[in-house]
Amino acid sequence: MAASIRLRRLGAVAAVAGSAYFTVLGNPPIAASDRGAALANVKQRIADPSAAVPSRAVQESALIGSSASNPLDVLVIGGGATGCGVALDAVTRGLRVGLVEREDFASGTSSRSTKLIHGGVRYLEKAVFNLDYGQLKLVFHALEERKQVIENAPHLCNALPCMTPCFSWFEAVYYWMGLKMYDLVAGRHLLHLSRYYSAQESVELFPTLARKGKDRSLKGTVVYYDGQMNDSRLNVSLACTAALAGAAVVNHAEVISFLRDDGTGRIIGARIRNNLSEAFLSNEFDTYAKVVVNAAGPFCDSVRLMADKEAKQMISPSSGVHIVLPDYYSPEGMGLIVPKTKDGRVVFMLPWLGRTVAGTTDSNTSITMLPEPHEDEIEFILDAISDYLNVKVRRMDVLSAWSGIRPLAVDPRAQSTESISRDHVVCEDLPGLVTITGGKWTTYRSMAEDAVDLAIKSGKLSSASKCVTYNLQLIGADGWDPASFTILAQQYKRMKTSYGGKVVPGAMDTAAAKHLSHAYGIFAERVAAIAQNENLGKRLAHGYPVLEAEVAYCARHEYCESAVDFIARRSRLAFLDTDAARRAVPRVIEILASEHKWDKSRQEQELQKAQEFLETFKSSRNAQFHDGKHK
Repeated sequence: MAASIRLRRLGAVAAVAGSAYFTVLGNPPIAASDRGAALANVKQRIADPSAAVPSRAVQESALIGSSASNPLDVLVIGGGATGCGVALDAVTRGLRVGLVEREDFASGTSSRSTKLIHGGVRYLEKAVFNLDYGQLKLVFHALEERKQVIENAPHLCNALPCMTPCFSWFEAVYYWMGLKMYDLVAGRHLLHLSRYYSAQESVELFPTLARKGKDRSLKGTVVYYDGQMNDSRLNVSLACTAALAGAAVVNHAEVISFLRDDGTGRIIGARIRNNLSEAFLSNEFDTYAKVVVNAAGPFCDSVRLMADKEAKQMISPSSGVHIVLPDYYSPEGMGLIVPKTKDGRVVFMLPWLGRTVAGTTDSNTSITMLPEPHEDEIEFILDAISDYLNVKVRRMDVLSAWSGIRPLAVDPRAQSTESISRDHVVCEDLPGLVTITGGKWTTYRSMAEDAVDLAIKSGKLSSASKCVTYNLQLIGADGWDPASFTILAQQYKRMKTSYGGKVVPGAMDTAAAKHLSHAYGIFAERVAAIAQNENLGKRLAHGYPVLEAEVAYCARHEYCESAVDFIARRSRLAFLDTDAARRAVPRVIEILASEHKWDKSRQEQELQKAQEFLETFKSSRNAQFHDGKHK
């Protein structure tokens, strides 16, 4: 009886979805006439192959140079996906923009995601069971933004097929109908059509998939498509794109208090501490702005409390833990979805950057700068995937494990806090301070648009155009295609030092060329040139295609200011293999010291910070994994 009711509801909502698609998403969100010459000019600057972001010193000077009589239009607090998205949106509307981030771009939640740009298939199921049209609209919106994120940064994002195992014919019909409705809702934003595979076809596509287990046998699978990304590199690209467009973005700069208008009490700027300044230099300065946008993610309440000690709490933090396993757990180019777990969440097992990422959990947590995964959460994920695999799932295979804090939001203006939103909340509960929080990676762009719209209204700002980020490709994307790596493989060498101490040319092998092309887009040639011409062509860690040249490039062109910035955000070594990252740290520090002119004391400090950071990634120290593909 319950099964037939679920299927009837599925059919009813499918009918609603078919008609609602045209009413909700029938018109493009941005009129072509609103983009104009300003967008063309910005696109030209971003796509210029010789483009270089302004130096950190120049960016700091722009913030320091503001005054009460000549303020910035918008000052953004927080350098995650949303904050950098706000900076990019605002500057491309012709506004004067600054952004400060206490740590590094993507240092918080934005680098600790499931790496999926997903359309919200779980929200669709809620819409079915609850006949909730509001949930359905969330799915429409996420699917539209998913397609656009991929198109705006195709080198960092891709479509990924995800397999859902079915161990009964009812499951096969139920999931097939649900995912076909997902295709219908996606409409013109569809990545690829979902389809059903027999049990035999499924194990051919996913060799480690179990055909039998716990008195059940595999009937088949349903495969649908979602998006996947390199999250922190996408975030860094947002920051650098905003910088090229004219925003003053500064990482390792912390807001310590707010500036107020003596007459009205309105917030008109912030006192900022430069966390990279030498002890003997003045490291605090004031930055004035007509509107301050609080995009601090899980820390947005602490920012609000800095402005108003009576501010109501907005954030209900949730912990999401992920683990990384060797590549043999999943085939390249095919993910696995475990649809039913003990806590009711979906668990993913996905190929990512040559390894397998699995997660996630959903549990209450406290807000901290460096959240750590609990051992029971790691075991929960291992248990969840073990029921669906024909290989032994071992704790010692965990190469890295990390925790991220989801900033689930409660609108402070709401009468009740019973419903915690998976959507975002944007509000101005203090004059001059706009807060944007909640939401998810997939919808960062539209979240930023909403925040800038409110900031313009709050500050009575005069913008040159409406939002233009919908079709704005990020740095490195213009002119890139999946075959771009062949240029690197054909035209560049990797200079490296042999055991005899001689410098000899080494091949720019396919793995290294693909890695550079996907990480840096059209600017990969710059990295390859450094590798070839500056004797920085060696790999930083055995089994991984990350080159020494990337450290130098990121220090010069991506505001990489610390060893942790590189191993965690510019490259993904810390997330892919904690022990490999630990072995790479001394060489990373050596190159950064040369680029930034660090003394011995600073180098020792960097080593200690990197070691402390890596201790929060709970890999198995016994894991010794070498795939043999890369020498």
